[in-house]
Amino acid sequence: MILPIVAYGDPVLKKVASEIGPSYPGLKELIANMYETMYEAPGVGLAAPQIGLSIRLIVIDATAFAEDDEDVDGFKKVFINAKIYEEEGEEWLFNEGCLSFPNLREDVMRKPNIRIRYQDENFEKHDEEFSGIAARIIQHEYDHIEGIVFVDRISPLKKRLLKGRLNDISKGDVKVAYKMKFPLLKKR
Repeated sequence: MILPIVAYGDPVLKKVASEIGPSYPGLKELIANMYETMYEAPGVGLAAPQIGLSIRLIVIDATAFAEDDEDVDGFKKVFINAKIYEEEGEEWLFNEGCLSFPNLREDVMRKPNIRIRYQDENFEKHDEEFSGIAARIIQHEYDHIEGIVFVDRISPLKKRLLKGRLNDISKGDVKVAYKMKFPLLKKR
């Protein structure tokens, strides 16, 4: 089932998400729905806060970047209760977009290497290193479960210049080709 993606301005996107356990209701179906929603949008990652759930759940399928980085060919993972505990290397600029910010892309600086602890969809524990595009996608989605959105990572000046576009997004004054929920949409 395709779920509506929450637009910028919704308080759930600024909240630190809660951990979940194996008894979380309907988890397998939720994960399947998140993948279906992400593919429909289309995106390469989706965090639960983006569908209005303040829980530490992320789905990623970076295969779309395989042409640019063969390391992400077939890179499809579920991250539950993730914790990035190390970021290393010289920051690099990459033009990011976000499903909660339709039609908006901005250059964001991130470190190229991360170490992360997480549980998979079977609640098996992992401690892994990722680099390059995979690390960047994970960092972007991880920010969502930490209450951070990608425009929080751009300069205050650039953010001020985008204020009108950000307001338009939160009011639903934007053309979008996927199902969304806008926090400030006026009832007509």
